[in-house]
Amino acid sequence: MTRDTRHATCGTAVSLSDISLFMLDMDGTIYLGDRLFDCTKPFLEKVRSSGRRYLFLTNNSSKDRTAYVEKLGRLGITATPEEVFTSGEATTIYMRRAFPGAKVCVMGMPTLEREFREAGFTLVERDPDCLVLGFDQAFDYAKMTRLCDIVRAGTPYIATHPDFNCPVEGGFIPDIGAVIAYVKASTGREPDKVIGKPHAGIVDAIVEKYGVQRERIAMVGDRLYTDIALGAEAGITSILVFSGETSRADYAASKVRADYTFDDLSGIAAAL
Repeated sequence: MTRDTRHATCGTAVSLSDISLFMLDMDGTIYLGDRLFDCTKPFLEKVRSSGRRYLFLTNNSSKDRTAYVEKLGRLGITATPEEVFTSGEATTIYMRRAFPGAKVCVMGMPTLEREFREAGFTLVERDPDCLVLGFDQAFDYAKMTRLCDIVRAGTPYIATHPDFNCPVEGGFIPDIGAVIAYVKASTGREPDKVIGKPHAGIVDAIVEKYGVQRERIAMVGDRLYTDIALGAEAGITSILVFSGETSRADYAASKVRADYTFDDLSGIAAAL
């Protein structure tokens, strides 16, 4: 049985009928691993038929939109690149505004480097104007040393997202947050700007790209410390679903509060 519980703690929520864009976390919200939830397709159809939009949102900057379109397709969801938004793309939007024409050192996967080149940036390995740290499975000691040298020199330092671990089949692997902690231990510096959830930068980029009003955006997800914390951080409505990481017991014990809670996406569809 689904629940629709309104919380007044954030002070940002509006009626669900006033939401025009649903930002959807993926793993734990629309699918789990390689299993699409039964409620996902009916929810997406309900959003479309009601004249609203949805956007598949991820903090993972190691893959581009095409990779997610392909994965969604394998699960039976037809999506376009414009319906997928990553922290990597959000970072390029921020960088175009904050550091136009900058020479950038991108510490990340080839897909992230390509995204920055396509956004018009010149990529360099030494003496950059800015440093962008993304998820990078090719880190070795030499690259970590170069990263710390650049940070220690006082170069503007931007991270695509803050996650400490990346979920993989069978457990987790260290994510960018672990690298940020390593760099801080060595240099004493943290990033000057972090873009991905729960930071507001990813919502700022969506507002800029899609032209949607901030007060008409809702974040739907299963993680309290990223998806739901984003609501208060960015001034948008937050919707927690209990289909993934967070249990009802976890939520009862947490200080992070959602504006709405549901068992899964079917509850949101019914409320619309």
